[in-house]
Amino acid sequence: MSIKQIANLAGHKDRVWCVAWNPIGTLLASCGGDKTIRIWGKSGDSWESKAILTDGHHRTVRSIAWSPCGSFLASASFDSTTCIWDRRSGEFECVATLEGHENEVKSVAWSSSGHYLATCSRDKSVWIWEVDDDNEYECASVICSHTQDVKRVRFHPLKDIVASSSYDDTIKFYKEDGDDWTVFDTLQSHSSTVWAVDFNSVGNMMASCSDDKTVKIWKEYQPGNAEGVATVGGDPTWKCVCTLSGYHERAVFDVAWCPITDMIATACGDNCIRVFKEAPDSNQNSPTFNLIVTEKDAHDQDVNSLHWNPKVPGLLASGSDDGSVRLWQVTAEKDN
Repeated sequence: MSIKQIANLAGHKDRVWCVAWNPIGTLLASCGGDKTIRIWGKSGDSWESKAILTDGHHRTVRSIAWSPCGSFLASASFDSTTCIWDRRSGEFECVATLEGHENEVKSVAWSSSGHYLATCSRDKSVWIWEVDDDNEYECASVICSHTQDVKRVRFHPLKDIVASSSYDDTIKFYKEDGDDWTVFDTLQSHSSTVWAVDFNSVGNMMASCSDDKTVKIWKEYQPGNAEGVATVGGDPTWKCVCTLSGYHERAVFDVAWCPITDMIATACGDNCIRVFKEAPDSNQNSPTFNLIVTEKDAHDQDVNSLHWNPKVPGLLASGSDDGSVRLWQVTAEKDN
């Protein structure tokens, strides 16, 4: 395998915290410490800035996420708010500001149905917002199950299920239960802050990354599974089936599971990007993931965020403390 930088997108005046492709892979959003959101798109063969959103937040913008329809962009900020941007008119307009968190909002995510939005915060809570037909946003649940700062929320790719990761070293799963949302599983295996989680394309496996310098692979076991893994009620149990250790020299800040190629990319505090893939003859209950390519000094400082393009195989975006957004093409080497 090879990894090649194909673009260096400069413009942010401070660290870049998050990068996110829109659902059709034509636009890339980035956000950072300069309180702005930048929208990047292709013009001919080159990538350029298409828009700069400056009037939504007055502190660092920590996280961004596109709605499944691609018409809306949500941004989460250290100013304790989440903004919703509507681009249906052709311009990005802030149409809603979601308030309620007591401290910095660290992450925002949409459900695949588009009916829900999840946010999490330094205030240790996860909020679920319900989106109605008029694009009004109402808080459906405030869940205070973590004991520390919540770093990331991520929805299952097919179901209205949320995973969150925290400074308390755990991952929690939530589902709708009547008029509220409840925790149905708590995953404990990391020995330090869990910075991020990401699902595979069908949502039966998940990767997590941590301050403990490891990446863990989790597998979902449904009630009545052939392996005999215990479950409670009608809920699945998630079990750690693989730990990738010894590869990263510092904390692993982000993990991205490619929905097209099944490659897993990691963003690390050692300035590197690494890509892993499951071995072809791997045991599904004890899988083997191989490191297939490493880009040393991918950035000049910590790599904070990664996102695979949802339509172009192997196209990866990264954001860093060095203020840059970079695009990479990961490809299989051809035999001579």
